Amino acid sequence: MQTDRGVRLAFLLAALMLAVDAATKAAIVACVDYGARQEWLPVLNIVHVLNRGAAFSLLHDAGGWQRWFFIAIALVASVFLAFMIRRHGTSLAERISFGLILGGALANMIDRVARGAVVDWIDVHWGPHHWPAFNLADISITLGAALIVLHELVGRRQVHDADG
Repeated sequence: MQTDRGVRLAFLLAALMLAVDAATKAAIVACVDYGARQEWLPVLNIVHVLNRGAAFSLLHDAGGWQRWFFIAIALVASVFLAFMIRRHGTSLAERISFGLILGGALANMIDRVARGAVVDWIDVHWGPHHWPAFNLADISITLGAALIVLHELVGRRQVHDADG
C-alpha cells in the first residue's frame, strides 16, 4: 500500500501548492497596487505584475494567442503528470516531484484562465540587476524539476556503484 500513500501524497502536495499559490496571488492582488514595488529586504521586493507569456515573459507580447497555447500546454502536462504519479513503478521521490510540478502548472493555468495572465510578485535583485518576477507556482515547478534531476543523478550513481 506504499504506492497508494505515495499517490495520495503527490496529489495532496499538488493541491497544497495550488491552494497556497492562489492565496498568495489573491493577497497580492488585494493588497499591492498593480505595478507597485515594496522593498522587504535589500535583495527582495514584493511587486504586482502580470505575465502574459511563459517563463522570463517569453511570448508576452505575442498578441493573445499565447494565452490559449500555454493553457493547452498546462492541460496536456497536467494529464501526463497525473498519469506518471499513478503509474506503477514510479518512485516516491518521482511522485513528489511530479506533484510539485502538477500543482504549479495548474496554479498558473488557473491564473491564465481567470485573469488572462499569471500574477507574479516575487522580485529578487542584486543592486540594479533584477531576476524576472515570479510566484510560488514557479518555485514549485522549479523545485519539482530539480528533484527529478537530483533523483536521476543519485539513482544513476547508485546503479553504477552497484555494478562497480
